[in-house]
Amino acid sequence: MIEDLTLAKPRRRAPVFVWGNALVLVWLAVAVVLLVVGDRLGLPEWLPLHALLLGSATTAIVIWSDHFVAVLCRVPGASERHLARGLVAITLLVTAVLAGVVADVPVLTGVGGTGLAVIACVHAVVLLRRRRAALNPRFGYLIGFYAAASAALVAGAATGAALALGGDWYARVWPAHVHLTLLGWVGLSVLGTLFTLLPTALGTRMEEGTARSARWSLGVLSAGLVVAAAGMLLGWPLLAAAGLVGYAAGVGVALAPLVGALRRRRPRGPAGWMLSAATAWLAVAVVADAVRVAVVGPVGAVDPVLPVLVVGFVAQVLVGALTQLLPVVLGRGPAEHKELAAVLGHWWRARVVAANAAVPLVVVFPPVGWAVAALAFGVFVVLALSIAVPTALHGGARKVDRPQWVGLVAGLAAVVLAAGFATSGHEAPAAGGSRTVEVELDGMRVRPAVVEVPAGTRLVLRVTNREAMRHDLRVDGGPRTPLLRQGETATLDVGVVRDELRGWCTVAGHRAAGMTFTVRTTGGGGGGHRHGDTPDHGGETPDPGGDAATGLDLSARPGPGWQARDPRLAPAPAPTTHRVELRVVEHEVEVAPGRRQRAWTFGGTAPGPTLRGKVGDRFEITLVNDGTIGHSIDFHAGALAPDGPMRTIEPGERLVYAFTANRPGAWLYHCGTMPMSLHMANGMHGAVVIDPPDLAPADDEYLLVGSQLYLGEGDDQAAKVARGAPDGWAFNGMAAQYDHAPLTTAVGRRVRIWLVNAGPGDGIAFHVVGGQFDAVYKEGARWPTSGAQALDLAPAQGGYVELTFPEAGRYPFVDHDMRHAENGAHGFVDVTG
Repeated sequence: MIEDLTLAKPRRRAPVFVWGNALVLVWLAVAVVLLVVGDRLGLPEWLPLHALLLGSATTAIVIWSDHFVAVLCRVPGASERHLARGLVAITLLVTAVLAGVVADVPVLTGVGGTGLAVIACVHAVVLLRRRRAALNPRFGYLIGFYAAASAALVAGAATGAALALGGDWYARVWPAHVHLTLLGWVGLSVLGTLFTLLPTALGTRMEEGTARSARWSLGVLSAGLVVAAAGMLLGWPLLAAAGLVGYAAGVGVALAPLVGALRRRRPRGPAGWMLSAATAWLAVAVVADAVRVAVVGPVGAVDPVLPVLVVGFVAQVLVGALTQLLPVVLGRGPAEHKELAAVLGHWWRARVVAANAAVPLVVVFPPVGWAVAALAFGVFVVLALSIAVPTALHGGARKVDRPQWVGLVAGLAAVVLAAGFATSGHEAPAAGGSRTVEVELDGMRVRPAVVEVPAGTRLVLRVTNREAMRHDLRVDGGPRTPLLRQGETATLDVGVVRDELRGWCTVAGHRAAGMTFTVRTTGGGGGGHRHGDTPDHGGETPDPGGDAATGLDLSARPGPGWQARDPRLAPAPAPTTHRVELRVVEHEVEVAPGRRQRAWTFGGTAPGPTLRGKVGDRFEITLVNDGTIGHSIDFHAGALAPDGPMRTIEPGERLVYAFTANRPGAWLYHCGTMPMSLHMANGMHGAVVIDPPDLAPADDEYLLVGSQLYLGEGDDQAAKVARGAPDGWAFNGMAAQYDHAPLTTAVGRRVRIWLVNAGPGDGIAFHVVGGQFDAVYKEGARWPTSGAQALDLAPAQGGYVELTFPEAGRYPFVDHDMRHAENGAHGFVDVTG
């Protein structure tokens, strides 16, 4: 027989070890309670997840990894003092991480994450040092697993800190953070332990060759995780998917001896069943994850896989391991071990069935799935705490009979329900009764937009999203729904309405575009607006009607490292099929000299890359959404039904937009997601040039895309767009950039300047000061002329002008609407002799 993980322990139970396991249970209880009441408190959805992973799982890993290494490798374990200090530090640091993100204090989050990373490093170093003194090197692989897991936690903490700070990298860092913590810190720790823990729970021997399989699997798992994380951080889905395939292969190698143990003896109790089921869910989740990452990208793959890993794998393996280990930790002798195991085994069949039934439910029907999971694991928490706490406080386990267990479980249900009602915002019973209202989100509107109820009525909203774009609904100073996909419904308990309330969709720009909702009260005691309640817009200006424009300093110099957008237009490439990948990137760009602004871009530039071809060419554009909200694309150069190719895709998703260019022209492409004006104003536009069949060559060709600039973000920016009050005007995305990097040509050379007006709202009258156009092309119509002074383009129109310069000098070009020219829409053409 192998050494039993649960048997070799000091004769005197270490108090810190008992308290440590009590902390594991407390964090597990916190996770369950947050899962039940967090939505009513308006807390982030990830909070119970991190209470489980950072609080409960991390504490358990630190405690038990030290114990398992000491027992199996036969080396001295950590002293009680060191272990106690470590557990206190972990508890404080995890609390700092959670509090820092909830309170939006990045420094607190950073301190907590850095501290956890330091503890992980120290933990790994201590374990690796013990390997040298191991009297039983057969189980040295266990130290390797724990050290690799600690390295993954360090990387996970770094990526977590990056998420807390925010930035353009969010869409890439988020999936890397999830995989490093779940598959790295937790996954590697659990898999390394299961080689011995699962046979112990089954009451059988380890398979021959287990140590060899463990060493092989560790190498494959680690390499796969590194490749997967690198692929996610680099934004290469296929590399990330390849890494996950490697990780799945490592799981397969690790499962081989475990499956052998299961063939020899099937599970007979809760620990064996839950550990076996958890391992199976890990395998299923990783394979599904690899497929989805390859198809929809890392961000889109996380959503359905994450709950499977959390409920099916992490929570279940944690409860299964504690079911096996707690009786030996808390009991004094075989008789008491058996008695405590019987207590933890109450209703175990129902709990195992519920826990595993919850896994598909959290994916298909989340509200029911999370409720079932909370019940399954919450019952265990009650059972375990009621034997762990007396042991920690009094030094001995207290026998509790069945009637008392029933009372404790009923008490848990009552406490959870009471907490839910206490935090739901119900200040007093609803004097006006209750009312449920059906609310639909459709066409960038909330319907009905106004609901009237008698003052003192408890109002419940059933909110359904009817369109493809995701929406939510938040009530002023109160709760909000999650982001809803098309057809999804959520219940929003507004509480007792005593004064006028306002609601809105929190997705950027949707509120200013008209997605607002008002609750008005009738009768005595109500009807007034709640002054002083300022809604949280995530840092945006609360008043969408206010003008927060700061103006543009066109006399300033561009910022360090600035490079002008190259206006030269390359000839159409020879191939007749053009395959282009456009990735949505949200990052800062320079919109005026020295003035930077966050933009939503195609391909990282605003405007996006210019495409050029000939009549009859086919364009196959792959749009990849690496942003944080939904986006789409609309090519005016193609003629086809918009339903499919122009649909909005969510972060992590991709689509292929294919069209044939049947007509020449200078065509606009842009994001078509509502509010369309806001997406276009944020840089999501570009040009497609399709050459007329008889287009003569020119000596110099340039392309200028005209647009308006709106400073700020969110509701304030959207309100400016709606009012038609831009802060400036620009060619190729930056005001006055061609003052600092003029277009160039020479006397006598024929110059063709293509123009597209991206809007979103103003016309252009393009003029070259000192020049005269002898050819003009507008919207498919071309004519030579004895002299034209301007090309006028309405929003979304395009064309070109041709001219030659008679003498050397500097020639300004402007939008001859002087308001536009004086606020950024100008530049120079330098002509040499």
